Amino acid sequence: MTDASSPSSRREFLSAMGAISALGLVSFEICPTHASHPATTRSIGRPRGLAAPDDFLFASELVYLQTGSLGPTPRPVMERTIAAWKELELNPSFYGYGAHEHAMDDVVRASAARFLGCKTEELVLTRCTTDGMNTVAQGLTFAAGDRVLTTDQEHPGGRHCWDYVARRFGVAIDVVAIPPGENDTQAIVDRFAKAITPRTRVLSFSHLLSSTGLRMPVAQLSALARSRGCLAVVDGAQAVGGIPVDVKALGCHVYATSGHKWLLGPKGTGLLYLSEELGDRVDLLSDAPKHAAYGEGTGVTSIPSVLGLGAAVEYLSAMGMDRIEAHNLALRNRLFGALHDVPKVRVVSAPAGPLASGLVTFTLPDERESRAFQLMMREKHNVELKMVPKNWLNGIRVSTHLFNTEQDVDRLIIALKSELA
Repeated sequence: MTDASSPSSRREFLSAMGAISALGLVSFEICPTHASHPATTRSIGRPRGLAAPDDFLFASELVYLQTGSLGPTPRPVMERTIAAWKELELNPSFYGYGAHEHAMDDVVRASAARFLGCKTEELVLTRCTTDGMNTVAQGLTFAAGDRVLTTDQEHPGGRHCWDYVARRFGVAIDVVAIPPGENDTQAIVDRFAKAITPRTRVLSFSHLLSSTGLRMPVAQLSALARSRGCLAVVDGAQAVGGIPVDVKALGCHVYATSGHKWLLGPKGTGLLYLSEELGDRVDLLSDAPKHAAYGEGTGVTSIPSVLGLGAAVEYLSAMGMDRIEAHNLALRNRLFGALHDVPKVRVVSAPAGPLASGLVTFTLPDERESRAFQLMMREKHNVELKMVPKNWLNGIRVSTHLFNTEQDVDRLIIALKSELA
């Protein structure tokens, strides 16, 4: 694969986007740069990891290490989204129920399905991971006394749907503990196996834990679920776009993810994989034939955002997911090693190896409250980080992606050492 900032790689990306234009949509057009305010002034020539120097619109000198919460949308993807919106408004019904509608299915869902390793008919467009998880929970039939098995490290957005069915249907929720800092995946599988009961209907777990970035043993847990007659439902919010994901190889029944994190797509987009083997076991209220973008049960979606999501998938595909993952892991390993020289912190994420991801979490000393520390790092050092929810630990999470550099990691380490010495 050529370098993403090279003319040939850029041409590959624009060529991929031409597939959308071939359906009758406008091609890319350059949007003016809005940089009049000092807070939004950008440094065009600064290296951006695997991306072209001007692919991202970050504020001047900002070190953005928060993809795990909200990923930045690349300029080419943003321009494609805006161009689609402009064209839509030329004749809303003509485009919205014509070329744009077809593009959402024939281009966006099709390319996203290839990206995830499934059939187009197995993919549903959503607003985010939580929306997908809610959709599945509402579509399942439960009886009082049924059980759902999950972990104590699930994001609230992935847990909410099971709390809902517990309240509504009298379902019991069983929880497997995964203490931050314990990175033994076989122990996790064993705990799940021990906790399954004859009434367990669903095993629900994350692909990558949002708390520590631990790569969960999805294939093993999915196989366990199948062997015990349960559904394997995976929260993939922190995985898709940061690591290669093949849902068929993982063996899960359901996989939900967001467009606004590692996929770098427009905010308010997402994808939901429903294995065809489910049949009618998940009865969706909001649905259309073959899970199409439009149908009597779906209503109108944000058409430009969906088309922008397709552009984001093509942007990452042109760069190559193996290459992106290698870049992300190299940066996180640099960070992981350097954090051991920072006073008073303890790294709780997995060391370099098969369990590591682009997310690295470390604890702070008790006297440094994580929310205040996060705000201080933003205001004083221009470094954007994530405060880990207090129910897990008093700590900070760092997420590195394709636009980050070794210099970003080094700036973070210098700032941490100055504050924690």
